[in-house]
Amino acid sequence: MYRPNLRHLEFLAALDEEVHFGRAAERCHVTQSALSAGIKELEAGLGVSVAERTRRSVTLTPVGRELARRARDILSDARAFVDYAKSQKGALSGDFRLGAIPTLAPYLLPQVLPDIQKRYPDLRLYVREAVTDDLLDALQAGRLDAILIALPYDLGDLAVFEMFDDGYELAVPASHELAACDCLAKTDLAELEMMLLEKGHCLQRHALSAFGRNGPAQDRSFEATSLPTLVAMVAEGLGTTLLPDLAIRAGVTRGYDVKLVPLEGALPRKVALACRKHSPRKEEISRLAEVMATVVARGQRAAR
Repeated sequence: MYRPNLRHLEFLAALDEEVHFGRAAERCHVTQSALSAGIKELEAGLGVSVAERTRRSVTLTPVGRELARRARDILSDARAFVDYAKSQKGALSGDFRLGAIPTLAPYLLPQVLPDIQKRYPDLRLYVREAVTDDLLDALQAGRLDAILIALPYDLGDLAVFEMFDDGYELAVPASHELAACDCLAKTDLAELEMMLLEKGHCLQRHALSAFGRNGPAQDRSFEATSLPTLVAMVAEGLGTTLLPDLAIRAGVTRGYDVKLVPLEGALPRKVALACRKHSPRKEEISRLAEVMATVVARGQRAAR
């Protein structure tokens, strides 16, 4: 009886999600010809066609889509099998795939990784940066072990370890009329339009909801893909924005002529580490969250 190997199942799942041989091969870290050969071998072994190929596109057959769904379940179980064995070693070790949103990854990870590497020298960390919805899909599919995200966010049936609050300050051009203020209340921002990150970044929603109904509005004429882009636009006098404290402490405004104004009454976002509810590495992930929270608290005290 034919027994497909896990690598071929990984090829099929990637092809189903990418709908492109080149991108699927890149995701599986193989050549396109190797992935194509693997899919053909899978088809020959199963005796069914899983993909319809043309010169320019590929589409999975109905049988192929169902097999890809089952392949993802099998791959998830296989990872859980290995993860359980790793979890029995006690200390965090082995491969660990961590996802992080773009407004956390460059500002939090450089701060916490040295402590994590010192405490868990046998841990091999792989990091993927993406927006929240993409990270959630990857986590549920078993491609990630845990994700660094900001709350509030609808996470469904996940285990969530809240670590710390991350507040905001208003970034304005140095010549702006608000630059002279020592502190601003949310009522001071009621008529203000701010440049924010583009749709898909949870910080956009968090920033707008930080002040409730009477907060600022979004300037729809410009949406950025990163915080450094927003800072550069503010420095040129093109608008204002909200920046999270974590990014400010990491130096996101360093070298730019902007003024940061503290805000009174703005609701902070909550930074958390999340994993699948029944992950065999849940206890390890809880310990990882504790380490991160401790390091950040130390940095917050030093910044006061």
